[in-house]
Amino acid sequence: MTEIIWGAAKKPVASQALAEHIERAFKGEGVLYIGYPVLSVPEGTNSIDALWVSPEHGVVIFDLVEGLEVVGYDERQDELANSLETRLRAHKSLMRGRDLLAVPVVVTFAPRNNSNAIDDSHALVNDQNLVEVLNEINWTRPDLYTAVHSVLQSISSIRRGRRRRNLTNEQSRGAQLKILEDSIANLDSRQSKAVIETVEGVQRIRGLAGSGKTIILALKAAYLHAQHPDWKIAVTFNTRSLKAQFQRLIGTFVVEQTGELPNENLQIINAWGAPGNASRTGVYYQFCKANGIEFLDFSAAKDKFSSSKAFEGVVDLALALGGSKDPEPLFDVILVDEAQDFHPNFLKLCYLALGKSKRLVYAYDELQSLTESNLPPPEELFGLGADGVTPNVVFRPPEPGQPSQDVILEKCYRNSRPVLATAHALGFGIYRDPDPKTGTGLIQMFDQAHLWEEVGYRVMRGELRDGHEVTLGRPPSTSPAFLERPNDVDRLVEFLVFDSAKDQATWLVDQIERNIKIDELNFDDIIVINPDPITTAKSVGLPRKLLFEKGFQSHLAGVDTSSDVFFKADEQSIAFTGIFRAKGNEAGMVYVMNAHDCYRSWGSLGRVRNQIFTAITRSKAWVKVCGVGEDMRRLKEEFERVESHNYELNFVYPTEETRKHLRVLNRDLTAEEKKRIKGAVTSVSSLADDIAAGRVLLEDLPKKELDRLRKLLTSGSANGVT
Repeated sequence: MTEIIWGAAKKPVASQALAEHIERAFKGEGVLYIGYPVLSVPEGTNSIDALWVSPEHGVVIFDLVEGLEVVGYDERQDELANSLETRLRAHKSLMRGRDLLAVPVVVTFAPRNNSNAIDDSHALVNDQNLVEVLNEINWTRPDLYTAVHSVLQSISSIRRGRRRRNLTNEQSRGAQLKILEDSIANLDSRQSKAVIETVEGVQRIRGLAGSGKTIILALKAAYLHAQHPDWKIAVTFNTRSLKAQFQRLIGTFVVEQTGELPNENLQIINAWGAPGNASRTGVYYQFCKANGIEFLDFSAAKDKFSSSKAFEGVVDLALALGGSKDPEPLFDVILVDEAQDFHPNFLKLCYLALGKSKRLVYAYDELQSLTESNLPPPEELFGLGADGVTPNVVFRPPEPGQPSQDVILEKCYRNSRPVLATAHALGFGIYRDPDPKTGTGLIQMFDQAHLWEEVGYRVMRGELRDGHEVTLGRPPSTSPAFLERPNDVDRLVEFLVFDSAKDQATWLVDQIERNIKIDELNFDDIIVINPDPITTAKSVGLPRKLLFEKGFQSHLAGVDTSSDVFFKADEQSIAFTGIFRAKGNEAGMVYVMNAHDCYRSWGSLGRVRNQIFTAITRSKAWVKVCGVGEDMRRLKEEFERVESHNYELNFVYPTEETRKHLRVLNRDLTAEEKKRIKGAVTSVSSLADDIAAGRVLLEDLPKKELDRLRKLLTSGSANGVT
């Protein structure tokens, strides 16, 4: 079936009629865009009513007419053709000499008009002869079908904007990386829908790391800005190092579509923000300022709510002070990336900061959370309406011809199947040695088993339901096979155990030297990640010193650079980072050092496993996971089990009871909670020893407390652990 992607349809009746004709008459022939793309014209911008790209019929622009009046259609056709040709001519892949190889054809479709006029240069058609006229259009260059889409979607501009590679060896890692990047030439249909289809209300975009969420949000912001330059649009995120990436992407996309840089109405801003100029402002700061609420910076918030709860605390306070009133609308659209890393109340604050349309778009990855604060469903997240019963937001079921409110991106374009399966296996503890308390090595698990299929896994064997053994794998339809091509020059995933931190640093530096001097990798093709954010500055000191002695510059992202900068675009410098700043960034070669810290951690096992999951999934091609000592050896053994299962995940799906135990036993503990539990363990142990030795008799203990203890031990503790 021809893919129909619905953008802003300014002529909905004619658009619907056109879509029905195309779907019925041309099954499986390309993509029909409604209200897309936006083109630069002398008076500003103009969006094409509809554009059909077909491998058999080429590039067909539709000028739609809803009424009977068609005066001036020939001039409109000329303007549309000239504008699109200007866009296409800027790309060498579509040119031969001065000739455009994908010349668009323009058709005016006026369903209610009967005075048809067909000539060599201007076609005017209605319901009766639309299909006949389209069938007469033939394209002699179907080989350019992919290239045309790449230009229309602005993806080619991303590749063009990258640093040029100086390649001399077609078998080098750099050459392999270029082939890989060139292969990701287009958005797939779900990504295109997520970019162009915009709902009046809340839209959710879910997908794994590497499924393209950040590029989709950047393209969506640019598309909306080109369509509505007077709208106030905010793009925000959790990781500050994403800011430069968003600025580059959105700036490129807006120029591509409008020929101009975005104006001040399109703001790429931090979630928190601070007083000062436009580069410092943020969503929370603007909300406070507009609603007369005291703004708290990080220092004040840390003192009031603790460091780990600082942002959550200020947002809660702002909602308490201003959320129950009628907050000032600040934006027409807000797009939130990395929503899984925010407390849900931040999305609620964004919702309140919007006007009546409530155009909030949030993208998140349920498997990428480092805080374990998975987002609740929208019905719960955005609260209840004035009647106290009806949810403010309810996602309607998908309907033909209507934008999707809930978009799931199941295909991963960043991580190859081995890289992704390894990251999931370690993150969930699929092949970890069983824990005596639970009888399973699993650390965490989805409550809803179907989520595995929604993120691109398929059941290879067994049953995906509670208490049953299942084997999950990723087929080529969700993990494209071409992503594994870099395996031809080096193993995609490798775990390495060292005897000392010095040995690890020495090997790491030798590898980076080789990557730069022999493998033809650029400096920004490499990231070194230390999973523990607390120890990163100290832990990366030795390898950075050794690199310096070899004549290589390096930087610690967000420490040696602005918080908004990850790679140094104009300098040859290797990026070192902790896990939080690594999020949202990617590179061809990723080194994860001190990975032994992620094997075990009392009171934070789920957190450290999420850290190694996130670190591994930063890789576009190769990932080297390094560490020291016995814990690293055991982590390597887990990986070897993944490898021996051909990167499939084989496990018994935990029952609801077991999942409850996993959440309790592997929950994140604060320092105070750890101290309290250690004290209780010591007290219980001491009491048991004294009773066993007869130094304390049961009769010596308060009967009330003994009865209470017996009751708790018999029924299981309040948290459900037996």
